[in-house]
Amino acid sequence: MTLVSSLCSCSLIPFSSSFPLTSNHYGFANIFRAQIQSSASTNICTQKIDTNLLTIAESFYEDELWAAACLRVRSFNQFRADAFGIQDHTRYLADREFEALKERVSGKRMGFRRVSCINASLPLPHIATLSDDLCSSCKFSTNGEDRIVVGTLDLNQCFSLPDEIVGAKPEVIGADITRAYLSNVCVAKELHRNGLAYALLEKSKLVAYDWGITDLYVHVAVDNEPAKKLYIKSGFVYESDEPAWQARFLDRPRRLLLWSGFSRT
Repeated sequence: MTLVSSLCSCSLIPFSSSFPLTSNHYGFANIFRAQIQSSASTNICTQKIDTNLLTIAESFYEDELWAAACLRVRSFNQFRADAFGIQDHTRYLADREFEALKERVSGKRMGFRRVSCINASLPLPHIATLSDDLCSSCKFSTNGEDRIVVGTLDLNQCFSLPDEIVGAKPEVIGADITRAYLSNVCVAKELHRNGLAYALLEKSKLVAYDWGITDLYVHVAVDNEPAKKLYIKSGFVYESDEPAWQARFLDRPRRLLLWSGFSRT
């Protein structure tokens, strides 16, 4: 287990957070744009979880970051099982996201003050019969226990995310200090409808508050109803939307920008 260095100042190369009960991502860069799915057709829960076994925490170790990268690849892409070279391609995508995630969390990405990868995990025996792929690709070990990353997101303290709508709050100099964005929100499709995404959002709010964040944002595709309902339930409200020309130029679904604020009184 290797600790990622320079944890006090983190940054990221984002993308977006539109969520097929997953939420589109920011660390994948352009290699994922053509493969993002906005459909909620896979939102089928096959097993209820024991929430007493669930851990949601910031991740600083490489094996857990690798597990999170693998979950993002399987969440934001749909591959034909019989496609030629699919294992090599999946590994390539996971390697790309893993390296980008390490860079962001270690504070080496320009334009971001801090980035935290927040993961939800369960003990391997609790879901061992659920999915061989999930349990093999998203596994990490901590304190002698094998666990599976079943949900993940990034919390990004920054002024704006590349190629995305910029938040309007706070309307003061130094907004990069007190403004943050969520990205890469996803939950293993086998465990949808267990409240994992909502729990991840609530944990991210606690971390953001500890950072001194006053205004938290998330981007979501306009036609992604499950994601919009989730964020509204978590207290986000509409602030603005992406111009149609920008979405066409970037060849992706048009985004909404949702906002949630923190009171410091």
